Amino acid sequence: MAKLDLVKDKVEELPNNIEAEQSIIGSILISNEIFDEISNYVESKNFYDPMHQRIFSAIEKLIFSGMLANPITLKNYFENDEDKINIPEYLVKITKFSTSNRQAIEYSKIVYDLYVKRELIKLSEEIIDSAKLNDIDKNSQTIIENSEKSLFDLAEKGSFSNKIVKFDKALKLTIDMATTAYKNDEGIVGVPTGLRDLDEKLGGLHKSDLLIIAGRPSMGKTALATNIAFNAAKKFQQDGKKKASVAFFSLEMSAEQLSTRILAEQSRIKSNDIRRGRISEDQFDKFIESSKDNSELPLYIDETPAISIAALSNRARRMKRINGLDLIVVDYIQLMTAVNSRRDGRVQEISEITQGLKALAKELSVPVLALSQLSRAVEQRDNNKPLLADLRESGSIEQDADVVMFVYREAYYLERKEPRPATVEYAEWQAKMSEVSNMAEIIVGKQRHGPTGNVFLEFEPHFTKFKDIQNN
Repeated sequence: MAKLDLVKDKVEELPNNIEAEQSIIGSILISNEIFDEISNYVESKNFYDPMHQRIFSAIEKLIFSGMLANPITLKNYFENDEDKINIPEYLVKITKFSTSNRQAIEYSKIVYDLYVKRELIKLSEEIIDSAKLNDIDKNSQTIIENSEKSLFDLAEKGSFSNKIVKFDKALKLTIDMATTAYKNDEGIVGVPTGLRDLDEKLGGLHKSDLLIIAGRPSMGKTALATNIAFNAAKKFQQDGKKKASVAFFSLEMSAEQLSTRILAEQSRIKSNDIRRGRISEDQFDKFIESSKDNSELPLYIDETPAISIAALSNRARRMKRINGLDLIVVDYIQLMTAVNSRRDGRVQEISEITQGLKALAKELSVPVLALSQLSRAVEQRDNNKPLLADLRESGSIEQDADVVMFVYREAYYLERKEPRPATVEYAEWQAKMSEVSNMAEIIVGKQRHGPTGNVFLEFEPHFTKFKDIQNN
């Protein structure tokens, strides 16, 4: 019977390596200089043996206080302990397990890897427990999202990435960025928008940046975002990058509506005609051909309405892990929900969303391009050009964004001021409309990395397409 119990205990024991833990602590007690390197990989909670956790924590406190950590200085911390093992004596014994710096660091990686495995087992048990509970606040989707977040956090910590970067490493990153820009004919470092003048103004969409495209309804925000997403995905496809994609979170339009827009633009057939079936056989063939040409485009559309910032972040993390991810597009901020939506006001909710989007951009090291509505204050001024103050719930959006761009089309407002026909005013209006009918202005109201200013583009409303103005 005792033998069976022993086998059972061995089966249920969680992954660990006590000898590696002893060697790490013994090495630090012999030479405190190695602690800084080892602490990049492990902390007290990563040790399996609770006693080793306490010893490592005491060592950490002493070293952080500028004191020496060895069996003698640690003795007073454990003299009155009533453990089965005499810890002061044990400290002397484990110094015999000390090894070279290189080996101690390798053992640290082993200890951390075993800690991750224990956490995976713990996470699996928590998922099982959550799934068994009939908790009204935790449906299956919530459990999946929480589990994905925990799993991604564990995976990221397991990469041994350091949040503190020494200046020489920061300089190397800067040199790499400058080299990329120097070798690029267009001087673009980030993800290209496919629009020459806009890329020249922004230098592309930079990693870790939150970029806002704002405008009143019918200005073309979604059209511009869709054009940029398509151009970026097409560039990734042409470059042949195995793991590169664009995630488009469409909270307002369906995937079918977005793909119709893209195909209308590419086939040069009016999207309205496509929806109503008012196209010729040649046009239909052209439409099908265009769909075949773009079927392998690395563009993924999530059409979940009212998606929360937590769910969006989890899905982006999953996509990054599986398909690679180079650009996130969100259409649009005001349709998203936050965790605290029931308790706080809308301003606080938007603040949580924009902070979450900025954090996601930094975490995944990708640009996040998010659309935003403008307040009606624009309509109430003689000059309808938008300002930063016109952003709805603007404080957090303006503060968290690295770039804020406004889409402005003068023709939209001019159409609504049509004078009575057969008058001098009507002739003047017609001349002005002819001048601005296909003109769009992208107003860069904020840019952390460069200048603000205006970029003029041509807009084809029938094809929902923005393009560069051809210089004669």
